[in-house]
Amino acid sequence: MLKLLFIGDIVGRPGREIVADRLRRIRTEHAVDFVIANGENAAAGAGITGSIAKSILESGVDAITLGDHVWDQRGWENEITQIDKVCRPANLPKSNPGWDHLIIEARGFRLAVFTVLGRTFMNNVKADCPFLTADRMVEQLRSQADAIVVEVHAEATSEKIALGWHLDGRVTAVLGTHTHVPTADATVLPKGTAFMCDVGMTGPYESVLGREVRPIVDRFLDGMPRRCEVATGDVRLSGALIEIAASSANARKIELLTVKMG
Repeated sequence: MLKLLFIGDIVGRPGREIVADRLRRIRTEHAVDFVIANGENAAAGAGITGSIAKSILESGVDAITLGDHVWDQRGWENEITQIDKVCRPANLPKSNPGWDHLIIEARGFRLAVFTVLGRTFMNNVKADCPFLTADRMVEQLRSQADAIVVEVHAEATSEKIALGWHLDGRVTAVLGTHTHVPTADATVLPKGTAFMCDVGMTGPYESVLGREVRPIVDRFLDGMPRRCEVATGDVRLSGALIEIAASSANARKIELLTVKMG
């Protein structure tokens, strides 16, 4: 049996700090073999930089995935190819720099991971069909890895759930990110694929999706633009902890793991 921890969207400095402070202890306490983290909000709540990516990897993360904010930080398009444990969404145009998947290894077991962006209610990036892209990637990676994990970075729960059913039995896990709110639907689907609509946010929960409360509330009230800084209160690490049967690559168990700072 192997264990995977998939950490939800790391938001700003608070998210990075709790990963640095708690992850190695979590790996030991839960005998975790693989750690994958979404880092698309790691730089001040929007995007990532080369130095931040390296610091997250140094904290004990094995692979970093990204989402629709992948290109928010200036210069990242030049840095992404210099870090071999970071991948951008697989359904972005082929002209985009960076790797469209990663393969990590522990105890002789090879785990592939890739991300697809949803298209429902997400109009800020150009993305191909996540279903067809996932089909293509699974076929490509089947001979290269012992198990495949798919991250679906999407807004609509229906789109995430549909992709989970579409890939059931073909991948080890389909895990949702982007909405920052952990969901109560962690399950192993009938053919052995672990699924969860959203694994949650790693960052400040005394917030509105990681941002300070007052500016967001005021923006809803009057519609005026405001600077919305990353919040600092009630910092938690949130993710999905999955048990994988090495012989079949099927998921045996999935549960939400939440750890508070301090």
